[in-house]
Amino acid sequence: MLESGMLQEFLDGGHVDAAVFALRPDYRALLLAVDGLVPGPSDQAGEEMLQAAESAARGLLNGRPVEQLPHVAAWREAYQAFGPKPSRTRNSLEALLRRAVSGLPRVNRLTDLYNAVSVLHQIPLGGEDLNRYSGAPRLVRATGTEPFDTAAGDAAVIEHPEPGEVVWCDDAGVTCRRWNWRQARRTQLGENTTAALFILDALEPMTDEALHAAAEDLTARLTLLGHDVRVARRLITAGTPANERD
Repeated sequence: MLESGMLQEFLDGGHVDAAVFALRPDYRALLLAVDGLVPGPSDQAGEEMLQAAESAARGLLNGRPVEQLPHVAAWREAYQAFGPKPSRTRNSLEALLRRAVSGLPRVNRLTDLYNAVSVLHQIPLGGEDLNRYSGAPRLVRATGTEPFDTAAGDAAVIEHPEPGEVVWCDDAGVTCRRWNWRQARRTQLGENTTAALFILDALEPMTDEALHAAAEDLTARLTLLGHDVRVARRLITAGTPANERD
């Protein structure tokens, strides 16, 4: 198990490049590093959370187009700023909301939890296996040479992002393409994950209060997944000096 200081040290190494803030000065990344989790397959607690999220999404939409929701619209604008067409490449929040009407996926204990929180709080939220990281998380504009571990059908393949694409990465390659679109296989959460990194992505009109409320909800739910769950947190904004803690 990692010590709390090690979790904070990992987050303190995190970085969002100035070129990303040049695209969206209103962007905020709230990172949670968590250890002591008891993983496993989908369970009844996760089922209840997913059902609540599905119900909330149906009530929120109620015939309203997903793309008209304020935070979804903001992320569509952000995607257009660096190239991908939002009608073809959907941010993770929009993708989940579109699935919520007919039913969210059931994956595993941790993934079910953060998908439910993403929908309930209307925020893109990613989860990664911390033990599979190589170095600290960084959000940059890609050169186009970085490796991205994914799959085509049943076969594992290595792809590369487009030059200028916004990507999360570590020392070994891309961990999530197009800001919050698709995660690498290498760092995916699984039924054996005991330490995780969660990334909450916010743009205006989402307020800082709403962002922190989503993080608090996620933290509270995670602490129920073990007797000694430890959580470190860091907020990165356009005005965050290096190594400043939340």
